Amino acid sequence: MPYATTPDGVKLSYQVRGHGEPLVLLQGQANDHRWWDSVRDDFAAYRTITLDWRGTGGSDKPDEPYTTRGFAGDVLAVLDDAGVPRAHVYGTSMGGRVAQWLAADHPGRVGALVLGCSSPGGAHGVERSNDVRRSLAQPDRAAAERALLELMYTPAWLAGHPGPYFTIGDPGMPAHARRRHLAASAGHDAWDALPRITAPTLVVHGADDVFNPAANAPLLAERVPGASLQLIEGARHAYFEEFRHVASPMVLDFLAAYRVDDRGAALLRCRSWPAPRHQDASHRSSGG
Repeated sequence: MPYATTPDGVKLSYQVRGHGEPLVLLQGQANDHRWWDSVRDDFAAYRTITLDWRGTGGSDKPDEPYTTRGFAGDVLAVLDDAGVPRAHVYGTSMGGRVAQWLAADHPGRVGALVLGCSSPGGAHGVERSNDVRRSLAQPDRAAAERALLELMYTPAWLAGHPGPYFTIGDPGMPAHARRRHLAASAGHDAWDALPRITAPTLVVHGADDVFNPAANAPLLAERVPGASLQLIEGARHAYFEEFRHVASPMVLDFLAAYRVDDRGAALLRCRSWPAPRHQDASHRSSGG
């Protein structure tokens, strides 16, 4: 397993699978690369690159402030170590927040961009309700975990999928790293940077997501120049897993409209992305 070293000396574990154009997959807060395990094969046509955020998995876990912008710098360190000058980027949840900074600050490193179940953060972002916050702060840990699962997935899907679940946090994280991740995600505010994004962008969100409210999706789509919006009806926060039969083909179709050249140095338009600028993906399903 390769490791990249950041300018501040942190070792980051990363994983590369397959061949083809590079596609970076960025997971949510307090999770390692296993977030993508259930759907990674959907992107087998690409050379997929994942990493364990600092504080998670096999990466170093320094007890110091983390930020989403800093995490974007960590992604650059991984791309540099892997010899990838430019890659498509698919970020979900906090990974979408990190992807915003990556695309805004380093446009030459990002091909096509997908922002999934994400938020612009700050004063313009739509926060989860107090009821949701209370459900996650229950002193009964089992009840709090169940509440988190029901924010990620529908009850019907949970009934048929007993786990293990790799989207509810890396169980090996030390407490200080969990706190640092929470602070990084809560402190995210890319509103002023979003208009600088030049990458072709698709915003995807579960229409029934209240963990990171779906109202954030149109905010991102309006703020990022030329972005398209797809809402997946019936889906909650982990839309990419439960509704993979909708979400993965949607993302693949979008990415297929663009390609990075053989040296990774330029983004070339292959065909028109067929969706209108803003569109609800009214795909009904009881689970996948």
